Amino acid sequence: MSREPRADSDPELKPPAAERFFLFLYVTGATPGSCRAVASLKSFCEEHLKGRYALEVIDIYREPDLAEEDHVLATPTLIRKRPLPRRRLVGDLSDEERLLAGLGVLAPA
Repeated sequence: MSREPRADSDPELKPPAAERFFLFLYVTGATPGSCRAVASLKSFCEEHLKGRYALEVIDIYREPDLAEEDHVLATPTLIRKRPLPRRRLVGDLSDEERLLAGLGVLAPA
């Protein structure tokens, strides 16, 4: 089953799907670590991918089938499903350089 995250903005303003980042962040409830991961990732996306991303946060306690489908064994886990190839980052999402490299985002000039 291939899911697309919910849109983050007006559909008429979105770039084509090939230019968008489809991100899925797996967390464990509302723990401090999960909340930090969500906040860090949202901040990163707004700075580096504004208008070019869709993000879905998935709580593995509420949706364990999705976590199993994506082979999530630890949290937080971030999966970039598009653009291909898929990429996966596990653990601390507060390091901007790690996110830039791990997601394949070009650093601002």
